[in-house]
Amino acid sequence: MKLSYEIKTALLVMSGIFLFIVMINYLKSNDIFVSDRSFFAIYEDVEGVSTGTPVTISGFNVGSVQDISFYGDDAKLLLKFRVENDFEFSSNSIAQIYETGLIGGKALAIIPVNGKNLAISGDTLQSDIAPGLTELVNDKLSPLQEKIESMVVSADSLLIAVNSVFDIETKQNLTSSIENFSATIQSAKKSVDVLEEVLGNNENRLNSIILNADQSFKNLSNLSENFDELDLVIENLSKSSTNINSITSEIKAGNGLVNKVVYDEMFVESLDQISSNINLLLEDLRMNPKRYVHFSLFGKKNKTYSKE
Repeated sequence: MKLSYEIKTALLVMSGIFLFIVMINYLKSNDIFVSDRSFFAIYEDVEGVSTGTPVTISGFNVGSVQDISFYGDDAKLLLKFRVENDFEFSSNSIAQIYETGLIGGKALAIIPVNGKNLAISGDTLQSDIAPGLTELVNDKLSPLQEKIESMVVSADSLLIAVNSVFDIETKQNLTSSIENFSATIQSAKKSVDVLEEVLGNNENRLNSIILNADQSFKNLSNLSENFDELDLVIENLSKSSTNINSITSEIKAGNGLVNKVVYDEMFVESLDQISSNINLLLEDLRMNPKRYVHFSLFGKKNKTYSKE
């Protein structure tokens, strides 16, 4: 059966309209061939989110934003978005706007929250906005900025106080002191140069003095060894003195022969008597030696000893 020209034209127009609708939905990130669910969320600021912004769950793209319109008289925004897959979440879940990268791209994330009631198409979810990189940097820099401002104020106050203390006369005195200090440093530098010159010219003498000092130290070391020997002599003398003191103590106490010789008169007289008898014996021995040592076959009468 042949189609008439009018039917062909009608089919062509309908096909064009269908393709046009498909293209429009495709450009809006809406797939008309996939069943989806629509949800809503209310924001005071959508942070640059627009129609077609991707919707993600755990980073996986599951839909897109369909429409943004004003809600009520307080300039709030009603955001409509679609979820294409069958992933179920509770009606307490959160629709959070977040940054996708450093260049500032935005996306909408569904953060599932445990709950008894599952979300169905047409529900309004809780809304939230995650702090972006700019907000985080501002949060970190704000305290630092306050500290810097406080330091600047403190430094300014310090400079004002210094300026009030250092009047013209004080500044002149300070300048003069710095100049004098600089002159002192120059003088010290000259003194060091002179000292270096003197040391350079007398290097040989200094070496000789150092050698002599080293020899003196060696002599002192040898002298200390002699002191050790002297200590030994002194120790022996000390022992001898102790012995002498002991003997003297015994003599004074009346003990021993020496005490009798020194203090006992009878003992002394006995010694004198013994000495006289020994002298007489020796004299007789000299006068009559044969009386004590002789050898005779016929015998001989001894002379009578007479004391002269």
